[in-house]
Amino acid sequence: QVQLVESGGGLVQAGGSLRLSCAASGTIFTFSLYTMSWYRQAPGKQRELVAVFTSAGRIIYGDSVKGRFTISRDNAKNTVYLQMNSLKPEDTAVYYCNTVGGTAEYWGQGTQVTVSS
Repeated sequence: QVQLVESGGGLVQAGGSLRLSCAASGTIFTFSLYTMSWYRQAPGKQRELVAVFTSAGRIIYGDSVKGRFTISRDNAKNTVYLQMNSLKPEDTAVYYCNTVGGTAEYWGQGTQVTVSS
């Protein structure tokens, strides 16, 4: 079982920055072996992949955030981060942390990011 807890969301003006964190924990859980992802879901829209940081060190970004968002991880702290710069109103969404372990998929409770114009 893996628990994911996001933090760092809030209200920011367009052009501003936020840093999200996702702290992971669990029994028999070796964080460095897990691929960690960020997704987001805006009202009335499907959940969208934002960024992925694989256990092998590969990083993937969704097209809408390339060049503005940066995913990173600290394996010593069991935490993955999402630095969001040059935020736009269309970035407004609930942001979720995600990982997959075997046949199980885990999600955090989400953190709201609201970007005002």
